[in-house]
Amino acid sequence: MTAVVWLDSGPAMRAPLTVTNADLDTLKFSHSRLAVGSTLSRADMLHISLMASENRAAAALSRDYPGGRPAFISAMNAKARALNMPNTRFENSTGLSPYNVSTARELARLVRASNRYPLIRRYSTDHQQRVNTGKGRLQYVNTNRLVRYGKVDASVQKTGFINESGHNMVMRLMVHKRRPVIVTMLGSDTPEGSRLDGVRIAHWLSCSLR
Repeated sequence: MTAVVWLDSGPAMRAPLTVTNADLDTLKFSHSRLAVGSTLSRADMLHISLMASENRAAAALSRDYPGGRPAFISAMNAKARALNMPNTRFENSTGLSPYNVSTARELARLVRASNRYPLIRRYSTDHQQRVNTGKGRLQYVNTNRLVRYGKVDASVQKTGFINESGHNMVMRLMVHKRRPVIVTMLGSDTPEGSRLDGVRIAHWLSCSLR
């Protein structure tokens, strides 16, 4: 949803965006490789937030939104209503808040909507990306090992984790390269559990859908 709302605003993707203290995670105190003062293009910020779950990049995008972070969160919730996601609520752009809530069915609707955005399709399924931060170059890889190692054919994907929700994964799989199926897996105890479930589901779909 962060990517959808950001792209809907029609941003200048090549313009620079700098990480500030306002982008630090003071809720979960999660680690980030993007130091305060790092400057990337908006496109690179979006790229690593989607592909590598770089939360500080997502925070920077929401802060840079017209009207600031409050306007961004309001736009996220308005978009959820527009996509018929009545049980979905957003409190921040990074997914780190336990008050961000949704359902498997409504996340599937968001995946379907996300697939209409070429940059979301491209960035979320890239295997790796190197970015120049102004403080050096950083190499990022896709947090979804199924996509990173080519174990599934997905047009859109996203992983996520906080203690309250467990490990989660959504994917729009292409079965036999022609039939799209959206898979939503929530609440796994481990990232390995999500990965193995994804492999099993992809195999079952491949065998069942002809």
